[in-house]
Amino acid sequence: MSQLKNVEARILQCLQNKFLARYVSLPNQNKIWTVTVSPEQKDRTPLVMVHGFGGGVGLWILNMDSLSARRTLHTFDLLGFGRSSRPTFPRDPEGAEDEFVTSIETWRETMGIPTMILLGHSLGGFLATSYSIKYPERVKHLILVDPWGFPLRPTDPSEIRAPPTWVKAVASVLGRSNPLAVLRVAGPWGPGLVQRFRPDFKRKFADFFEDDTISEYIYHCNAQNPSGETAFKAMMESFGWARRPMLERIHLIRKDVPITMIYGANTWIDTSTGKKVKMQRPDSYVRDLEIEGASHHVYADQPHIFNAMVEEICNSVD
Repeated sequence: MSQLKNVEARILQCLQNKFLARYVSLPNQNKIWTVTVSPEQKDRTPLVMVHGFGGGVGLWILNMDSLSARRTLHTFDLLGFGRSSRPTFPRDPEGAEDEFVTSIETWRETMGIPTMILLGHSLGGFLATSYSIKYPERVKHLILVDPWGFPLRPTDPSEIRAPPTWVKAVASVLGRSNPLAVLRVAGPWGPGLVQRFRPDFKRKFADFFEDDTISEYIYHCNAQNPSGETAFKAMMESFGWARRPMLERIHLIRKDVPITMIYGANTWIDTSTGKKVKMQRPDSYVRDLEIEGASHHVYADQPHIFNAMVEEICNSVD
């Protein structure tokens, strides 16, 4: 954990705006590692950002300053990921999902945030949606960035969109073990493995880091006792599909909660989901946007366009 702390400190040093990084203790003894940027901006609804599978607060470094220029931004490591506590999650998909959602709500209560603009990427988008079904009065606008786990698994194999090679490679190596086991087995070679499977990460963050800081960060986020990834494994049936697809439930979000979906034009996630969500919510505000030149990690592929888009959504709230 100390190596993760050190590499994350290098990342957060890049922030220009005032920030506060600390553990938020939940009543059940779990701790959520939280970074708040521009805590002094108290006039507008805060933006809360939820990272995806295997990520952490550090991956928002290209977005934090820009998105906290006029409002407070909170980001945290999901329970079971990054520097947050790593409890044993329930083994069933519903139980695992509930544990994540309850931890987000307890974190919000402990932080004293009455309402928020809630943004989630990938797995974070799935969990932000689940949260909004349960606690709609807390969400002023739901922003889903390349969200995972929405479509139903097609019965016709020809309809399945192929995931990128690195996803297939990881999936085939793992078989029945946890999704990130390979990284832990790799030990000190782990950062090199991240770099080999995902050389694009280094390119995405090249404006900030010329070295392997980001590969090291991703490695150390995931080189610990698996907790969140075990929960994720319980929630998925194969890498691309959720056991409890969100398209079957999104109509349960209260009608007055506006939703914006942002996709990378080159993503492996099914972008037709946006249109399907519109059909599920005919009397609600649903907008879907696509960013050219971006893949699944939209926020890092085209940070300037992404930040401008998110800022515009936030300004529509207040």
